[in-house]
Amino acid sequence: MAGCKPQRRREFGTTRKLPSGRWQARYIGPDGQRYTAPETFDTKSDAQKWLNLTRADIERNHWRDPDAGAVNFEKYALRWMEERGLAPTTVDRYDGLLRLHILPTFGRKDLDEITPPSVRTWRAERLRATGATTFAKSYRLLKAILQTAVDDDLLPNNPCRIKGAGKEEADERPTATVEQVFDLADAMGPRWRLMVLLGAFASLRPEELAELRRRSVDLDECSLRVTQASPELTNGRRVTGDPKTRAGKRTVYLPDFLKPELRRHLQWFAEKESDGLLFVGEKGAPFRRSTFGRKWRKARTKVGMPDNFRFYDLRHTGNTLAADTGAKLKDLMVRVGQSSERAQLIYQHSTAKHQRRLAQGIDAEVRQQLRESATEARPAAEA
Repeated sequence: MAGCKPQRRREFGTTRKLPSGRWQARYIGPDGQRYTAPETFDTKSDAQKWLNLTRADIERNHWRDPDAGAVNFEKYALRWMEERGLAPTTVDRYDGLLRLHILPTFGRKDLDEITPPSVRTWRAERLRATGATTFAKSYRLLKAILQTAVDDDLLPNNPCRIKGAGKEEADERPTATVEQVFDLADAMGPRWRLMVLLGAFASLRPEELAELRRRSVDLDECSLRVTQASPELTNGRRVTGDPKTRAGKRTVYLPDFLKPELRRHLQWFAEKESDGLLFVGEKGAPFRRSTFGRKWRKARTKVGMPDNFRFYDLRHTGNTLAADTGAKLKDLMVRVGQSSERAQLIYQHSTAKHQRRLAQGIDAEVRQQLRESATEARPAAEA
């Protein structure tokens, strides 16, 4: 009707002046609970402006419970791990990163107490204490946990904002010469000799070697069928299951010089039943990383290899040797059991014929290097 005054929009929330002279703002949230602004204001106008912004967030469905982040980080992180359905080896790795590198700093904090400055301070301390590679792994884990907290509406944004902090730039792993591989195999002794040779010339992972059985071996084809892996956790427990990747289930064709090594090992050291393990200890116990590790370190010292040369570097040695034969990328990836969505399209057509040819190339390369090594050593012996 003409002459009627438009109704004034009701103010959102309330303001009040505190004894200190500053102003406080309060409001009723969408959940029916009363909330108080996390800070006080110089003037009533400033308090009302804050309330207006909060009202706008509610109307745009951008509002979040300001107390939502009051959740203990350690409890949240442990629940995050439980809910992911992670493989036991991944749980083992994440548990170590949390326990040693993340929880000592953030374990007692609530989620909303972890800020970008606190993450930067943690980064500086961890880089000094552990180095770039370990920190990168820890940072990626922390960032993933906190991103889930953002997705759960417990945090407005992720405080892990350091560009490139999760990127690993590990040093290139060392490789051994063919002669050094055989020296290491000799130093490890007859029982473990084949494990060293397969680690290098078949590019097998330690956890794949641990689960090889008599039925895995085809002497006529000079090949191994990898169907399972048995990684050892830090507590000593073995977890047997599928190999590390989808491509891990594979037939590995071996260079022919390994056939007598295979035959001798089956006769002397493998468990006798048809499903028996290929590698067992002196007392018949399954392969253990701790016991093998002590033998490995002694052998490494005996042949003059550097202390940073790990057993896993034999796999890197084998990959390099196979690549030096001129093999195609797809054949190399099939051989070593690597897998990704993109790689799967690249090497899905690799055939047994290609794999057999690759093994023959390794055989020729190893025999050639051994001949050259023997030729070089002969004049010195004659002198």
